[in-house]
Amino acid sequence: MTRIKRGYIARRRRTKIRLFASSFRGAHSRLTRTITQQKIRALVSAHRDRGRQKRNFRRLWITRINAVIRENKVSYSYSRLIHDLYKKQLLLNRKILAQIAIFNRKSLYMISNEIINEVESTGII
Repeated sequence: MTRIKRGYIARRRRTKIRLFASSFRGAHSRLTRTITQQKIRALVSAHRDRGRQKRNFRRLWITRINAVIRENKVSYSYSRLIHDLYKKQLLLNRKILAQIAIFNRKSLYMISNEIINEVESTGII
């Protein structure tokens, strides 16, 4: 039986893995077995943290909106604002509200005052 040389297929697979781990430090970018372990670990962390990032940004937006609303010296809270927005069917998500709160506070105050006045005039609770 003749000898079969299969070296380049394995080498191609290893170089593909090495390209992924080229920015890792030490043995994590040099040794094949360690590279594969670190690749799995990196992909798991990336998958997990994509969900965490969404969660963290939502918390940040809520905090910003709540801080600006309470700064207005009106006895009004974030939860009341969101509740009234849904009641009035104003489709502003938290990201947009947070941007308005940072860059243009007066318009957020105007939105919240309009909602307060409409809720009080109609008597909807």
